[in-house]
Amino acid sequence: MKSIIVTWWAGFIGSNFLNKYVLLYPEINFINVDCLTYAGKLENISEEVKSSKNYFFEKVDIRDVDNLDKVFMKYKPTDIIHFAAESHVDNSIKNPKIFSETNVIWTQNLLDLYRKYGVVRFHQISTDEVYGDIPDSWFFLETTPINPSSPYSASKAAADMLVKAYGRTFGINYTMTRCSNNYWPNQDNEKLIPHFIDLLQNNKSVTVYGDWSNIRDWLYVEDHCDAIWEIFTQAQSWSIYNIWWNNEYTNLEITKIILKEMWKDESYIGFVSDRPGHDKRYAIDASKVKNELWREPKIKFDEWIKKTIAFYLNK
Repeated sequence: MKSIIVTWWAGFIGSNFLNKYVLLYPEINFINVDCLTYAGKLENISEEVKSSKNYFFEKVDIRDVDNLDKVFMKYKPTDIIHFAAESHVDNSIKNPKIFSETNVIWTQNLLDLYRKYGVVRFHQISTDEVYGDIPDSWFFLETTPINPSSPYSASKAAADMLVKAYGRTFGINYTMTRCSNNYWPNQDNEKLIPHFIDLLQNNKSVTVYGDWSNIRDWLYVEDHCDAIWEIFTQAQSWSIYNIWWNNEYTNLEITKIILKEMWKDESYIGFVSDRPGHDKRYAIDASKVKNELWREPKIKFDEWIKKTIAFYLNK
């Protein structure tokens, strides 16, 4: 029987992935390995999934290789999907060491256990931030050299390099995805959309970095999860795919959308100095995943950003 270890399922993207695919594939065992940091909450996982016979939860810090080894011994996984990561850039500037320890050592432990237990496939969830930033009108390809700007993106780039090195040196079968900013339910309150909504609900101002012109692409989390599944199950070994749907908005534009949906004016916007090493723009060419796997986005940003805001307001 196919058994997939999925790390950090109680987090944002992982919980959305679990809530869909555990129920879609009852013939596959899904083993949720999570240490439940501040950004991981079991209530993110639906009760229907928790009661499913093909769902298992193990509270383990994957930096703890001895206890992680026991999980592998118990379940004999056939595959690994690795979501787990510290991901907040501001936090990485305040405490870089924890990001290296978490994002690099976690990946190292999983790769070593992959080899020990003869796992079939390793899927690495990465980020567009490993590329650094890019001028207007340019786009990153999967072959673009990585050029991280923050301790967070550097730790993710190091993890990606470990995966690629294990592929070349030890022949592990890996796939990798690099995505843009995700949105929809269950995102931790430190992230832009839920954080700003929380502040505005309490009649507090929101602050935007620098000159407010930093550009990000916004990706509906279910579109991301569906692309991950197709790549994990269909792509050739050693494949890397960018996931990006051309929804580019400045941080100020996103802020104004939130203000409009909450019936608040721009007097709630404040200015703060830019953070160190702040990337100006991320922009990825996603033609590879579109051409090879026929993967197109299903969700329109204009509609679902409003539904996302409504979700957090009701919550």
